[in-house]
Amino acid sequence: MSMAAEDVVQPPAQEVSGPAAASPSAVARLESLTGLRWWAAFFVFTHHMGNLAPLPIREFLKLGTSGVTFFFVLSGFVLTWSTRPGTKAGTFYRRRFARIVPAHVVALIPALVVFYRFDPPDNMFWIKPVSMTAIVLSLFLLNGWSNNPDILYGGNPASWTLSIEAFFYAFFPFLHRITSKLKIVGALVLAAAAVAIACGYRLTQYHWAELPALPPPLLHTVAFLVGIAIAIALRSGWTTRLPAWLGYLAVGGGLLVLAYTLRHPGKVPFGTEISLLQKEILTLLYGFLILVVAARDLRGGRSLLRSKPLVALGQWSYSFYLVHATVLYGIRELHGSSEPVSWLNLTWYAGVGAVSILASWLLYKFVEHPLELKLRGSR
Repeated sequence: MSMAAEDVVQPPAQEVSGPAAASPSAVARLESLTGLRWWAAFFVFTHHMGNLAPLPIREFLKLGTSGVTFFFVLSGFVLTWSTRPGTKAGTFYRRRFARIVPAHVVALIPALVVFYRFDPPDNMFWIKPVSMTAIVLSLFLLNGWSNNPDILYGGNPASWTLSIEAFFYAFFPFLHRITSKLKIVGALVLAAAAVAIACGYRLTQYHWAELPALPPPLLHTVAFLVGIAIAIALRSGWTTRLPAWLGYLAVGGGLLVLAYTLRHPGKVPFGTEISLLQKEILTLLYGFLILVVAARDLRGGRSLLRSKPLVALGQWSYSFYLVHATVLYGIRELHGSSEPVSWLNLTWYAGVGAVSILASWLLYKFVEHPLELKLRGSR
């Protein structure tokens, strides 16, 4: 089973800022993106809840794993949008370390209790035998370079996406030097080239030639590059008057089509190809959503995503990502079995969600946020 979780390794809300198109010296806070982070995290949560309390729409909710694609796109956008001229690579790395490592290390401790045993029971598929190799690789965020599930989802299963983010962080300062000179056309060419190469790889591997399996960090780089391209285009003055609801509609409709296609590939034209390219399709859909939401913030449009509750949940979303699977499977072990498929399971969603949010708030308030400020040298 894939323990995919969303990548919420984004800068805190105060870093989601950048020059407004109307005035290069102005600073625009794109807090709607912080609110969006919560919904992406919650979508991943709904996928994992299918292993405890499945709903009748559980097949659709399996696409909750695509929350990681959203966060990889958002990561590229946020890093590019918030990077200031003259920022040294060492400063960037210190800030990224402060952002993700403290909460990651603390969240790993209860995850080991839930997901590992020296003699794992046969009836609990999520509990694995103790493997120091998998745990150490997870601790140092190197597990994402393996396609072996025991390694990839080792330690805290959520950390596989952190290892991919660590790779993005490693090359971002060098990539930024290259892409900082790009304007609107160059940004669009970058996005198109990244998506085209990824599509070509998947189609070639399936239809024509057996290509080597790429490690996850390389496979997900396309989403990161698309996010970078969107940020460059907006910073260069490109904007859109398309309403944000069109982005929600595109993502919702796209998810419905993908869910149907994955279940009935023979009933949809090019169903096999659509299934193969689902990550690339979702990259474009989520990129479009980020574009229209960010453009609305730049125009000063009203947005519920900027409400205090959603911004707070968005700020806690990284901690929520780190702990929600640990909470869920800890409860599943205590409960003893999964519930039958039913809409009544929404009560489980509410209960497990509330416990996970409380745990994420505690991790954010007492570990993630204060240690980030301390390590960054910020007050």
